[in-house]
Amino acid sequence: MMTDEIRALIGREVTYTAPEPLGRAAIRYFALAVGDHNPVYTDDAAARAAGHDGVIAPPTLICETNQYAGLPADADGYAGHTWGIELPGTRQVRGGNAYEFHRAVRPDDVVTATWRLRDIAERTTGAGQPMLVFTSRATYTNQDGDLLATNEETIIYLGVTP
Repeated sequence: MMTDEIRALIGREVTYTAPEPLGRAAIRYFALAVGDHNPVYTDDAAARAAGHDGVIAPPTLICETNQYAGLPADADGYAGHTWGIELPGTRQVRGGNAYEFHRAVRPDDVVTATWRLRDIAERTTGAGQPMLVFTSRATYTNQDGDLLATNEETIIYLGVTP
């Protein structure tokens, strides 16, 4: 499954910067959408009482790059970051994410996400099926270069038998 073309993807990097500050409305809508009613996302007084300068964003809001990547939707309707890798005879499986949050995100933050494809490993499942395991890291910063969060992501391309 591992080819020179696939191996050459290691180290590839892409960057997306939001076209405007995150904004209070986006923070409020995301908190409502995920069912998180923590008042630090909607009420300045509650946020100040928790030690912030004002409302902050739910941590994972900035990790949804479809809101600022400016990419067209794929065949499944997803418009966020992908590596655009097509491997015939495989099924893509999400291997998981490991987030680390470094700083609260404010409504006036302009977020930049930089994704780097760190490694690709060829492995075999316990059932003998071939697979490629892609590991990448996203780094999220604001307009001042402050580190907001990181996301270690694993995507698996599992060989399927006809």
